Parts: sequence; C-alpha cells; structure tokens
Amino acid sequence: MDVLQLLVSGLANGCVYGLIALGFVLIYKATEAVNFAQGDLMMLGAFVTLGLTNAEYMDLPFWIAAPLAIGLMALIGYLLDLVILRHLFGQSQTAVVILTIAMGFVLRFVAGAIWGHEPQSLESPLAHGDFQVAGVVLGMADLAVIVVTFLLTLFLYQFFQRTKLGLAMQAASQNQMAAYYMGIPVKRVHGLIWGLSGAVAAVAGILFASKGAIDPNAGLLGIKAFAAAVIGGFGSLPGALAGGLIVGVIEPFASRYLAAGYSQVAPYALLLFVLVFRPHGLFSQVRTKKV
Repeated sequence: MDVLQLLVSGLANGCVYGLIALGFVLIYKATEAVNFAQGDLMMLGAFVTLGLTNAEYMDLPFWIAAPLAIGLMALIGYLLDLVILRHLFGQSQTAVVILTIAMGFVLRFVAGAIWGHEPQSLESPLAHGDFQVAGVVLGMADLAVIVVTFLLTLFLYQFFQRTKLGLAMQAASQNQMAAYYMGIPVKRVHGLIWGLSGAVAAVAGILFASKGAIDPNAGLLGIKAFAAAVIGGFGSLPGALAGGLIVGVIEPFASRYLAAGYSQVAPYALLLFVLVFRPHGLFSQVRTKKV
C-alpha cells in the first residue's frame, strides 16, 4: 500500500513536470530552440491566476479566472515572440537560449515585484477534497493534474500530426528559409507556437498552484522538466509526458528508500544514464529533415 501511495503521488508530480516539458517540446518542434524560461512562464501563469482569483486581489470566481489567465498567458507568450524573440529571427540557437535564460530572471523579478516573494496559496476548488480507492488516497488536485495532462498531450499530438498549422510548424522548425519560400508565414507561425506554449504553461501553473503554495522561485521547477523532456526525447510530445512521469515517480521512491538528498540527484543521474546510452531520449523521433 505504501508503494501504491508513492506511485500515485509520483504520477501527479510527474504530470506537472510533463506539462512544463510539453512547453519545451512545443517550442523546439516549431523553432528548434530551447526555451529555458518555460518554468518561469508556468510560475507567472500561476500568479496571474492567483491575482485574478484570491480575495485579497480581484476575487473573481475560479472557473472564470482560470480560462482568463490561460488566455492572458497565451497573449504574453505571443508578445514575447513579437517584441523580443522575432528580432533574433535567423540567428543562432545559442543566442535564443541565452535570451530565454535572461527572460526567466526577468519574469521572476516581475512576479516578485507584483506579488511578493513569500509563498502564497491559490484559492482553488481543486485544492479541497480527496478520493480513497483501496486504501490509496488521491487528492482532487492530483486527479485533475493527471486527467488534464493526458488529455492535453493527446490534443497536442493530434494537432501536430493532423492539422495544417501543426505541419506548418514542424516544417518551419526543420528549415525556416525553405518553409518561407513554400509560402508558410514562418514568423507568424513562431508567434502562434509561443502563444500556445504560454497557454500550456498557464495550465501547468494553475494545476501546480492547486497542489500547494507558490513563490517566484517555483519557476526553477523548469530545470527538472527540462531533464524530463530530454529523457523522453526532446522532439516527442508523448515522450515529454513519459519523461515527466519517470522523473516524478523516481523522486518519491528515492526519497523513501535511499539516503537523504538522493531524491534530488536521482532524476539527473537518470538523465546522464539516458544521454550516455540513448542520446536522443527514450521516445525520440529521429528523422531526416525535410520540408
């Protein structure tokens, strides 16, 4: 029973990692760039929802505030590309990576300046109530995280495989210039994918904040999500979810059965193991570039 409880807890935490990892993969599939500010976008999405929902701020009903926050984060993601990242169009991926790291610091500063640096709790209906099945306790927030993560992963996978816009995004990532000559509005496509990534980050932030308190440093969770994305395979949406689940399950078991401190090291030890024996990830989608 203890093992089952650890497994359920790990799956719920792993789904949060998986949602953030989805944001990494979305940006990578469209631009072949790594957005190291994805965890901070998640944190900002949580604080935007908190600002709209909590009584000491705007005091809106949660079910109105949550969709509004998702829309605002989609707009913020689009504006980040339009105002900042679009000026690096055609530049090296290294420049984009450095810029996203700097963006993360700025987002943490902005969140701290507006909402403070002390941990705060989101007034979410998902934070109350739990289920007990065969002696295993599953909180409402944990159940919501698991269900939403699987549904969102399925939706995004179908979006990239079956829609013209999804295929255009993949074409733009493989060869921007060739995609441009084929009539694909590459800059607009990049803006849309950044908006979609912002919306996914908001969903992750809402679910994460429903599980416990948040502060501006919660964005550093993106480091573990990055490890999850690499473990799963950086170009694979199902791989991002699988990597998140693997990292999430490893942590509670390492904390329970290994010496103190090993739970923090275990995901990165697995990352090193995967990089050595399967560099493209466990569920990689390695293929020849074409448009």
